[in-house]
Amino acid sequence: MTVLEALADHERVTDIAEVTGLPKSTVHRILRVLVDHQFALNVGGGRYLGGPRILSLSSKVLGRFEPAYYADAALRKLQQETGYTVHLGLLVGDDVVYVAKVEGSKPYHMPSRVGMSIRPHCTAVGKAALSWTDESQVREMVRRAGMERRTAHTITDEDALVAELRAVRERGYALDMEENENGIICLGAPVFDHAGKAVGGVSISTLTLEPWKQPVEDLAGTVVKVGEEISRSFGAPAATAAVRS
Repeated sequence: MTVLEALADHERVTDIAEVTGLPKSTVHRILRVLVDHQFALNVGGGRYLGGPRILSLSSKVLGRFEPAYYADAALRKLQQETGYTVHLGLLVGDDVVYVAKVEGSKPYHMPSRVGMSIRPHCTAVGKAALSWTDESQVREMVRRAGMERRTAHTITDEDALVAELRAVRERGYALDMEENENGIICLGAPVFDHAGKAVGGVSISTLTLEPWKQPVEDLAGTVVKVGEEISRSFGAPAATAAVRS
């Protein structure tokens, strides 16, 4: 398995042996087996590439991929650690769609629901994802879909949104200060997929009548860690999943 994983980044037997810590003779033997089963290709000159069997297998896995299932444990842990309502939202076209929700420990429930579409420019999950999206793409999106004013606090200016997204990326987390719903505030962090692309965000929500019980920076650290954990469960490269590094 370590040799198979090393094939994603290395081609030469010497390099694979170095990163796996295995003797070159062992790597040669394993590669021969992988080639026999089409998980590797011998392209000559001591170089190997991932084989077609990897592509077909990954295609099947992605075809059955259920984000909410892979993220469930991390989302529930976040709810238990904070007590707040937790959401996982993914970018779908010009919107964010809630794919998972864990209710908080309070007697009230948030009005959100799984399957609900929301605008990314005024939500913590949306801004967290957009902060890692190319600015030109963000501008194209808001020009195409508009920037609906949901409350008096909603950002409706394109340049102001871009500046906000730069700040979000700088600090690693996004805030929704009654920008989508009056009386509700949220804190979100980005989630990345297997290709290292920001595909959505994870967030915690509370009422303005019951503000954060901890400093925002402390809560943000917790949410960002869960975002990294979910990203890893989605197969994100380690360097991408650790967005704070």
